[in-house]
Amino acid sequence: FVRSGSTLLERILDAHTEIVGTGEDSVFNGQLDYIRNNIVEASLSQNPITIRDTVKDLADGVVRDMRTKWLTLEANNPTNKNPKRFADKMLTNYMNVGFIHMLFPNALILHVAREPMDSVFSAFKHDFPPGTLDYTSEFPGLSQLYLGYREIMEHWDNVLPGRVTHVRYEDMVEDLPGVARALIDATGLPFEEDVLQFHKKKQAVNTLSTTQVRKGIYKDHLKSWMRYEEQLQPLVDLLGDKVQHGYKTTLPGYRTQKKE
Repeated sequence: FVRSGSTLLERILDAHTEIVGTGEDSVFNGQLDYIRNNIVEASLSQNPITIRDTVKDLADGVVRDMRTKWLTLEANNPTNKNPKRFADKMLTNYMNVGFIHMLFPNALILHVAREPMDSVFSAFKHDFPPGTLDYTSEFPGLSQLYLGYREIMEHWDNVLPGRVTHVRYEDMVEDLPGVARALIDATGLPFEEDVLQFHKKKQAVNTLSTTQVRKGIYKDHLKSWMRYEEQLQPLVDLLGDKVQHGYKTTLPGYRTQKKE
């Protein structure tokens, strides 16, 4: 969901010498209609081999085009990387977990979960460019989109249990070394200490949150919505029982640090 910490997560990944973050201009999402139509057509054949070959060809095409996109970015803004992993940060990927799982059954699917009111309040107060995020400027539209997002994530956890790896935003902020190490371990790559200096690294792709992330980790925005609790009560009411979430960081081997 928007303003949940996806840029921070991507920057941590991108700080690794063998991982490239490709930003929100998603190759996968750009091809989604083509992918869907081809899978439907292959399914109508009722031939398992045709379906298998179609899925493989589609997956290979996405990877090939992601690499081509990276080479274009690299030519314009050199980082001197030789990536073994790509991170697709498209915010609406939560809708496409099923297709991602079908094409890339071994892919690491990461979901950043931030305290709900911090997330929606940050979206509400943020001055996005006119366009697809206009809904964030009023409570009813913002709450409906957030509730829809939570419903979809619960669906994936029910039908594909354990397939999505959850990362609590608050854990990233309060325990960067622990989360970063578990995160890189989950990619199957060796950990690099420089990952902890992600805010000093050059990145080929920037987003609206990049300026904030360049400041590194800061905690003064946690529970910031409570400064305006009275004014935001109507939004709290609209979120209902989704004003809290029960997500825990499920990166293998990670344990949330207990507060002293």
